[in-house]
Amino acid sequence: MQHISQTPFGRSLNKGDLQAAEMLDAPLPELARDKWAVMRDLTVARAAFGVSDRDLAVLNALLSFHPHPTLAEGDGTIVFPSNASLSERAHGMPESTLRRHLAALVKSGLVIRHDSPNGKRYARRAGEQLQVAFGFDLRPLLLREAEIAQAAQATREAQARYKALREAVVLILRDVAQLIDYGRETVSANWDALSDMLALMNREMRRKLGLEEMTDMHLRANDLREKAKAFIPKEKSENISGKDVYNERHIQDSNISLYESESSKEMEEAATGSPLPSPSEGLDPCEPEKEAEAPKLPLWLVLQACPDARDYSHEPIRSWDDLIARAEFIHPMMGISPSAWAEAARHMGATNAAITVLAMLQRSEEIRNPGGYLRALSSKAADGGFSPGPMVMALMQTRNARAV
Repeated sequence: MQHISQTPFGRSLNKGDLQAAEMLDAPLPELARDKWAVMRDLTVARAAFGVSDRDLAVLNALLSFHPHPTLAEGDGTIVFPSNASLSERAHGMPESTLRRHLAALVKSGLVIRHDSPNGKRYARRAGEQLQVAFGFDLRPLLLREAEIAQAAQATREAQARYKALREAVVLILRDVAQLIDYGRETVSANWDALSDMLALMNREMRRKLGLEEMTDMHLRANDLREKAKAFIPKEKSENISGKDVYNERHIQDSNISLYESESSKEMEEAATGSPLPSPSEGLDPCEPEKEAEAPKLPLWLVLQACPDARDYSHEPIRSWDDLIARAEFIHPMMGISPSAWAEAARHMGATNAAITVLAMLQRSEEIRNPGGYLRALSSKAADGGFSPGPMVMALMQTRNARAV
């Protein structure tokens, strides 16, 4: 009758050996398990089992000596490579280092030592039948497969939460940077203090933060963005004599002249059959189109605030020229006549006119007459009283409020 020793050879008894003694008598699951799938889960959940990536490199080498793709009862779960062979499979790891990592695997309860009477690793066979083997038993991987899979799933979920939080923080801090740049040019406020806080948070993001630290960082980043936004919309709208555009009050039915003006112009164009002006052709040859100014807001922020514009083409918007082309394509579908678009391009510049049209598209359900509304904005722009920046910032504020 074969006796399997439950005490180590020439070593003191430790916690891993006590766990091994318990697992030797535990029944194995009836179903086989893919050994490499278990290894992948263990790699993800290694922190939960107190092992390092170097420990797992040695375990991976041990698994490579197991002749079957699965771990199952009856297949034999003991592998018995020599230190030299194991070192070769572990990419030339020194034997002293190898022994240290093997001890860590035993201590963690992921492998069990089966010591021979002389402490060597070997097997006895009768023909092709394996009678007895002394070495490292992989049965804990089979016994703890469900535990390993559960730990791996929890780790993956935590990693996904961390990744989402980090991406959110990066985007929020980017928004804050753009808000500060925009605010310095438009509103008098303590932007230096916000800029210093932003620099400190960006410096913290270079460190490897834990999940709790990243959660706290997300709250602080949101708070910083709210402080930056609080300086811009209300104060700016109060300083511009309560202009409708800056606080996003849309033109309603009470302004009859705008609707009549828009429809009469469109009827005149249809009756005369005259060619419709393009954005680059002013209605009055003596009044040239306003030279386009570089928008104070970046293109990526405009695209974030106006995502509906992407639904009108599979081609991405990579430049301001692409944005203008998209607005030229969209404005007829919104009910904006070519003359209204040309007037906006003349008074605002083509880029700002395009930003305005896409911002109107984003809030199309609230604008009863887009053509009349755009003409009103063009009139304000002619007097120097309109910029599409506050419209974009208001859309971003709404978007961020919905995301919370």
